[in-house]
Parts: sequence; C-alpha cells; structure tokens
Amino acid sequence: MEINIGKAPVFNRVDNSVILSGLIERFKLEEEQYKKTTRVRDFGNDLIMLYSPHINDLGFTQYFSTRLGGVSQGIYSSLNLSFDRGDNPACVLENYQRVGKAIGLSCNRMIYTHQTHTNKFRCVTGLDAGAGITRPKFEDDVDGLISDEKNLGLITTFADCVPVIVVDKERKVVASLHSGWKGTVTDIPGHAIKTMLDTYSCKTSDLVAYIGPSICETCYEVSQDLIEQFESAYPIDEWELLYRKGRQIGNETKYQLNLWSASFLNLVHAGLDPKNIYINDICTCMNQDLLFSHRASMGKRGNLCNFIYIN
Repeated sequence: MEINIGKAPVFNRVDNSVILSGLIERFKLEEEQYKKTTRVRDFGNDLIMLYSPHINDLGFTQYFSTRLGGVSQGIYSSLNLSFDRGDNPACVLENYQRVGKAIGLSCNRMIYTHQTHTNKFRCVTGLDAGAGITRPKFEDDVDGLISDEKNLGLITTFADCVPVIVVDKERKVVASLHSGWKGTVTDIPGHAIKTMLDTYSCKTSDLVAYIGPSICETCYEVSQDLIEQFESAYPIDEWELLYRKGRQIGNETKYQLNLWSASFLNLVHAGLDPKNIYINDICTCMNQDLLFSHRASMGKRGNLCNFIYIN
C-alpha cells in the first residue's frame, strides 16, 4: 500500500468512556487519563509520530512510530522498522536513521531486541547500545528493556500488541515493555516493576505508566479458551473489566478481549496509583492506513516501534 500525505493525518480514536466504562467507574479515573492521552507530532518530510505528554513532560523522550515518513515499499510502506519480516534491510536502516534524526538519538545508541511474546526483559546499559540496529541483536528472548542510563534508546516493536511504558519520575528509570496477550496474561508489567523496585530502588509512588497504541476491545475478537486463561490469571471480580461476550458462530461463542484494561490491572496489582496510569485512545486495527496492524492486514505488514530514552 502506497501512502501519500497532503496534510497531517487524522487518526480514528476510540471512545474510551464506553469501552473502559467499568474501569473508569471502579477506579474513578479522570478524563485526562483516557482521552487524548496520545498526541500527534509532524516532524516534516511526511514523518508523523505519536507520543504521550504525560511521559515526555517528566524528563523522558518517548515516541511511537506510524507507517508514515519512511522509504520502504509495498506492504512495508513506508516506515517499517522490522529487519525480520522480509523488507530490504537498507530501507529499514534508513527508516531508523530518519527517526533517530527526528528524535535526537543516534542509531548507535538504540537497542532493539528479539521479541517472542514472553514476560522476559533485560536491564541494559551503554554496553548494549546499537544491539539489533548497528550490530547483532540479543540472542535470547527479550520482550522488554529497563535502564537508568541517559540517552540510551529502548526500542520495543508492535503491530497490535500493547506497549506498556513505565517511568520513575524521580530516579529517572524507564521500562519499555511489549505486552501482547501472552505477555499480559503472564504479567510482564508486574515482573518488570518488581525489578525496578528491587534493582533500581524505585518507589511505586514515583512510577507513571502509559498504555500505548494497540488493538482495542472492539477489534480484538478471541475464543473461549483464551478467555479462560485470563480468568485463571485475574480475580473473578475483575473479569467484567477484561472482556465481553461477542458474536455466536454456530456453537462457538466469541469474546471481545480488552488488553488495555488488563494492562491497567497489571499495573495496579504491581502497586501503581491508578491516577498515574494513562491509557491510549488510538487503535492500531482501526487505523491500518496509518499504523501497521497484524489483524487488519492478516499478517502482511511491517512493524511499528516505541522509542524512549532518558533526557
């Protein structure tokens, strides 16, 4: 798909007051926590990225890529950031260089990992800089990165799965997590936050989190066996926040799974103040011309990335 932009694009936004109504009521969330939490920035030359002011205002630089502003062609058009999906590696590297120039970060200071839908993560330093971009990536499965080092870009990659970003606003520590359904049901946020507390001496009262662009409940239809895994992982009084019954196909009942609510609950279980958790309102599947979506494209796609570093 070729994309041409004459003006800054308008993203379809989810009405979170509806699909998160149970969460909003239970935790008495303020509107700023779930509406327009994700903003659009035009860097010029067609490069459009998304960001959370609630993270960037705390001394961090965070941006989430779109499909726009790169050099890749076809199903990867145009800002594909995956070296592993069949795109020309030279195009992918050029795409990284364009993003790096825009956000003030050299590719030699970025870290890109091998994600495999686990709850595993890695604490990184400048010794790891360039991994996955300008030198080989880590061999082990890594679905999240944690660091307290300045100007070190942590990169996690997406195409419907949930970006969960957690920062310590006082000690300046950041965790960037890839939380698909497997990482969510096995609680990668909780495991990462425990490491932030134990290894980096963070306090939960200082932690702020952002749940980024990903597939919303309306678009995420799943089967009963997946719902049963979530029911096993969450208390029964939270089930109503996690899913709703969908359509009936013969004898099979489908469900609409809400990974945003599940991620929010994981963060609350880990000790975060609900008032310090901000929920994105842009669905990747509803914006397939602007964002890569695995479900919308039936797997024919590139990858988006979240970039974050400590200023």
